[in-house]
Amino acid sequence: MRMDASPTPQKPAQRTAQILREALEYDIATGVFAPGTRLDEVSLAKRFNVSRTPIREALIELSASGLVEIRPRRGAFVQEIGVSRLIEMFEVMAELEAMCARLACRRMTAGEHADLLAAHEACAAAADAGEPDAYFYANETFHDTIYRGSGNGFLADQARALQNRLKPYRRLQLRVRNRVGNSLSEHQAIVDAIVAGDDRKAEAALRSHILIQGERFNDFVASLARVEPAQARRLGM
Repeated sequence: MRMDASPTPQKPAQRTAQILREALEYDIATGVFAPGTRLDEVSLAKRFNVSRTPIREALIELSASGLVEIRPRRGAFVQEIGVSRLIEMFEVMAELEAMCARLACRRMTAGEHADLLAAHEACAAAADAGEPDAYFYANETFHDTIYRGSGNGFLADQARALQNRLKPYRRLQLRVRNRVGNSLSEHQAIVDAIVAGDDRKAEAALRSHILIQGERFNDFVASLARVEPAQARRLGM
C-alpha cells in the first residue's frame, strides 16, 4: 500500500528561491545566459532585489538539475547542453514516461484515476485561458500523477529527475504555435487509454507525446530567436 504524505506548505524563503530558480531557468533556456556564462551572486541579488542567500539556494537547485555547474572557488556556471544532447534526453524521457503509463494502466486505483482526470481538467482550464505558464504547472501535475500511478517508486524518481533536467525546455516548447492545444489533445488520448486499461495504447500515446517535443525542437529553437530581451526577463518576483 502506498502512502503519500500531505504536502508541506512552502515557507516564504523557499518560495522566493523557487521563483528565482524558475526565472534563471527561463533565462538559461532562452539564451539570456549563454552556456559557460558565470552566474554572479552579487549581480543577481541586485537584479532581483534580494539577498545572496536565496540566490545561492536557487543556484544549488539548478546545479542539482544539471543546468548549472558549481565550481569550487570559482562560482556557478551555465552548463553546456547541445541540441543533439537535448534530443537524446527527450528520447530517454519518452521511454521512461511510456513505461510509467504502461504500469499505471495496471496499477492505478479509482482514486488515482480521479486525480488524473482532475489534473487533465486543470490543463484544459489553463489552455482555455491562454496561459502557457499555468498550463506548464498543470502539465507537471498531470505527468507526476502518472509517475505515481506506476506504483514503481524508483521509476518515478528517475522520471522526475530527468523531467527536472528538461524542465526549462519543456516549459518553453509550450510557446511554439499550437503546441498547448496539441498537447491537451495528446493528454486526452493518454487519459482515455489509462482509464480503459489499454496499456499498449497508453504506452504508445505517452511516448509519442514526449517525442513530439523532441521532433519539434527545431521549431522551438527558431522561436527563441524571436524572443525579445525584455520578454526573456519578464518572469518576475
